[in-house]
Amino acid sequence: MRLLRNSLLLACGLIACTIVLQSNRALGQTTGNDALPPAPHAKQIHLKHVLVVGQTKGFEHDSIPAAMALVFNLGRQSGLWDTTMRTDTKLLTKKTLEANAKNLNYFDLIVFASTTGEMDMDASQKQDMLSFIKEDGKGFVGMHAALDTNYTWPEYGEMIGGWFDQHPWGTFNAPIVTEDPDFPAVRHFPKAFVKFDEIYQPKNWSRDKVNVLLSLVPDKLDYANNPRIHRADHDFPVAWSKMYGKGRVFYSTLGHTEESWDDPDVRTMYFEAIRWALGMTEGSTASHPRPAASIQAH
Repeated sequence: MRLLRNSLLLACGLIACTIVLQSNRALGQTTGNDALPPAPHAKQIHLKHVLVVGQTKGFEHDSIPAAMALVFNLGRQSGLWDTTMRTDTKLLTKKTLEANAKNLNYFDLIVFASTTGEMDMDASQKQDMLSFIKEDGKGFVGMHAALDTNYTWPEYGEMIGGWFDQHPWGTFNAPIVTEDPDFPAVRHFPKAFVKFDEIYQPKNWSRDKVNVLLSLVPDKLDYANNPRIHRADHDFPVAWSKMYGKGRVFYSTLGHTEESWDDPDVRTMYFEAIRWALGMTEGSTASHPRPAASIQAH
């Protein structure tokens, strides 16, 4: 009888200890050998990889750091992409690179942040970048002076849609109209609005080869004694979308000033442009007729 009673007491004690230990573990408490360090956190793998290039071989915009930082911060805050920022062109290649450097095969989108002049790219790099967009179906976003670069590279102008040909009014209160209110990068804009920025005049550019998203209101512009005005049609686009082979291309002239990168409208535009170029949203690239010149900006 005594042996049975002792066995029952021992069994009850073991059950009680087990319950306490399990309760402590459930509450996050540890004792003795259970006090082990937590498993290390694996690096978060982002959905997409974005390469931002800000090389300048001509005019250098003060706003380039703000533009590059915006892409980095938008990707980090949204969790949609990670960002590699460079002021050289080393990564614009599909060749294998050393020292953990990533090549174009790693990236899903290229952003040119006010690049200027003839960029340091050899023939193989140019071919690889065009193939990245045209054949691989990856994206390209050009910010402001991305139109003021690579003039001796005809395929670049074809890819982005044209080249810079002066800014007739400098930095001014630009009267702008939204031409495609359904496109994700511009649908937050009102039908007509004003932005203080520097609007480029493009050359080797044709409306029938792009989808104009934003443009200047022609009858709100001053044409008097302005030798910088070269477009006889007075058609001045502010943003457009287009296809280059299988790849999506977005360009906007907005972003000349440092202050423009603090503008919620401009930030939203480029955020949605990147998402669209990455294939995360849908928007038209089909050309459309120019809106009536009588549209006014308020």
